[in-house]
Amino acid sequence: MDFDVNFALLGRLAMSCILGGIIGYERESKSKSAGLRTNVLVCLGSCLIMILSQDIYGDVEGKTNADPARLAAQVVSGIGFLGAGAIMKEGLNVTGLTTAACLWVVAGVGLAVGAGNYSEAIATTVFVFIVLAVLARMDSFLAIDKHISAQLLINDEQDTLPIIFEKMKHHKIKIKKVKLKETDKLAHKEQAILLLEMINTQNVNESILIADLHSIDAVLDVEFD
Repeated sequence: MDFDVNFALLGRLAMSCILGGIIGYERESKSKSAGLRTNVLVCLGSCLIMILSQDIYGDVEGKTNADPARLAAQVVSGIGFLGAGAIMKEGLNVTGLTTAACLWVVAGVGLAVGAGNYSEAIATTVFVFIVLAVLARMDSFLAIDKHISAQLLINDEQDTLPIIFEKMKHHKIKIKKVKLKETDKLAHKEQAILLLEMINTQNVNESILIADLHSIDAVLDVEFD
């Protein structure tokens, strides 16, 4: 069995590892679920599939109506399953969207390298790194609404909720969802658990909100997610 080493193709595989590693390093430095190894493997696998697609096309060109390019096309849709695993939802908060998008772009970088489009792959890697490293620092300068969830243990008195709502209104907190759950009677007082889902339009520090809520006599305990 002949075994010819194609150094050009090996170079493509090596480049896909390097470019995927650059993006993966940034994700790893931020302790994201899809870090260095995940991004390298996604980029490397995408590159291999594109190389196989091109080789298969060369072997069957003019012999059949089959379209080997579909093999590479499945990477774009198939990577969605891996990206979905990086997305987490807790209450109103959704995290992992950027990491999932990175995996999708890294797959594209791998396909580009596998197809021999090196300049496009390198440029995309540079742009992705700039977006992740530079634009992330702009978050602190932008007034972006933040979804927050809170759980309060309160004395179930008639005027408790209006006082709490007034406190949140003072901080320009928008209350999106309210849920009140009764608990067993403790210390001869009927207590309840108040669940709030809110939008922190002014990005008020949660420690300030906790202190303000604790100042209400009927609020026994406050916990933010």
